[in-house]
Amino acid sequence: MPQYEIRVAGHLASRWSAWFDGLTIATDDDGTTVIRGPVVDQAALHGLIQKLRDAGIPLVSLTQLPPRTPIEQRAHPEGEQP
Repeated sequence: MPQYEIRVAGHLASRWSAWFDGLTIATDDDGTTVIRGPVVDQAALHGLIQKLRDAGIPLVSLTQLPPRTPIEQRAHPEGEQP
């Protein structure tokens, strides 16, 4: 399953994770929030972007992360960040 990193303006609390289908949420010192994790398909990705738009949360960037190696997958199971 592809992994994505979505960066938005402002700081979101970790409780937003449930609203974003369990993706991890981390705030950054530059005033942005990073939403990261697996997204099942393009329709789900578009749904996440639509949620951001509907909530008025400005999108800064969207990046598909490179696939992890088998060793990384064993060390950090799906949904768990290194």
